[in-house]
Amino acid sequence: MSREFELCPGRRVGGEQPCFIIAEIGQNHQGDLAIAKCMIRMAKDCGADCAKFQKSELEYKFNKKALERPYTCKHSWGKTYGEHKRHLEFSHDQYRELKKYAEEIGIFFTASGMDEMAVEFLHELDVPFFKVGSGDTNNFPYLEKTAKKGRPMVISSGMQSMNTMHQVYQIVKPINPNFCFLQCTSAYPLQPEDVNLRVISAYQSAFPDIPIGYSGHETGIAISVAAVAMGAKVVERHVTLNKTWKGSDHQASLEPNELAELVKAIRTVEKAMGSPVKQLLPCEMACNEKLGKSVVAKVTIPEGAVLTLDMLTVKVGEPKGFPPEAIFDLVGQKVKKSIEEDETITEQAVENHAKK
Repeated sequence: MSREFELCPGRRVGGEQPCFIIAEIGQNHQGDLAIAKCMIRMAKDCGADCAKFQKSELEYKFNKKALERPYTCKHSWGKTYGEHKRHLEFSHDQYRELKKYAEEIGIFFTASGMDEMAVEFLHELDVPFFKVGSGDTNNFPYLEKTAKKGRPMVISSGMQSMNTMHQVYQIVKPINPNFCFLQCTSAYPLQPEDVNLRVISAYQSAFPDIPIGYSGHETGIAISVAAVAMGAKVVERHVTLNKTWKGSDHQASLEPNELAELVKAIRTVEKAMGSPVKQLLPCEMACNEKLGKSVVAKVTIPEGAVLTLDMLTVKVGEPKGFPPEAIFDLVGQKVKKSIEEDETITEQAVENHAKK
């Protein structure tokens, strides 16, 4: 069982703790602070544990030519990629305002630090944990510096190999034991055949001392619910107020009704996981009383006869008698009184019967 740790104040993840649900707002706020606040409220109202954004210090994340690259697709907010990203990037003061709003309404707030300087700012902002996006998972100097900040870490694994994830583990673990991996495939929207939920099990085997989760970009909620059934302790999904809005992430995001349904379904699955002990439950007693079968005489059995298998059958009997699984134990036992054909075999009719 994965080790537990405190991801946010008073909220642990791993072990038998409930799944931690991250509503990834990312940059689906369209660069509008009012929309961003509305989305934080939506995440809270839908039952998510955390509202998450993406913070970049653009000159540290991109080189000059990348920022100057023409960007004229239908999702663009500017003529160059730099103009596009600047439109979507909130300032430090705006981030402080968003964090304060999240605290006021009672939902955890964090962001992916998309470069080392963004991590420095988020550390100063005092976010509860750092999210490492898939694009930085193999950025080993970034990982080391982030781990040294001492905050819990949630690390996505899109675009990475198992060998790389072992390296990530070996870098982070000695510095900061409070982290988890998320299985992730970096495609938007993600097709079911590319999800590879079995990687969750592979991670659980390879890294048994950390929680494992899932970051999904598929449409709908079924796959994310399945991830929880497989043991995902953190689930992250992109969210939007409208899938038709401009922006490449909206189509792979959940609208409010879907996010609410996902949260509800995850909590239902967690209840359904229950206990590994298989036994007759109190809720089954009524059905067992009505339909549970008993060993019944297949023929008339005279007093003193030694029971053989061909004397016995199994039916729903009245009154209840020996359960079906006792039929082989009854073979070779002597009956104390005659038993009519189709009559239930009861303990009172069998001599010195000892249950096995």
